Amino acid sequence: MSNTRIIKKYPNRRLYDTELSRYITLSDIRELVMSGMDFQVVDTNTNEDLTRSILLQIMLDEESGGAPLFSAKMLSQIIRFYGGTVQGMLARYLEESLSMFVQQQEQLNNTVGTDPVKAITSMAEQNMRMWADMQKSFFKAAGLAGAANRKKEEE
Repeated sequence: MSNTRIIKKYPNRRLYDTELSRYITLSDIRELVMSGMDFQVVDTNTNEDLTRSILLQIMLDEESGGAPLFSAKMLSQIIRFYGGTVQGMLARYLEESLSMFVQQQEQLNNTVGTDPVKAITSMAEQNMRMWADMQKSFFKAAGLAGAANRKKEEE
């Protein structure tokens, strides 16, 4: 049996949590995200997966209130990648970057009680290695392996 929680979206735009057997709000879904719960939002009429659009709606709500995470310049730059030849590579790059950031946060949380300078130095060294590897993979996927080699020689 799958551990993915199913949320049904009805034509009246209401969201129904099949595990709790009750209607929920976008705030409830945000709490699922924050708790790390796997879920999928499905249209009741078409069975279409609506998870991405619901997550984008939550992000829009978050961006509209308080301090936004994305600047207008950053959003414009992201929009320019849609339909381009590197759209898929950018998506993978951003996903890997966020994964690395989460790992870094976890490592920082685990360093409580150790020498903070040593912990930060170690993380910085690890970051440099990970970014270099990711950049190399990015250039290779883009067919620019020569550019990655030139960059390495310059360093």
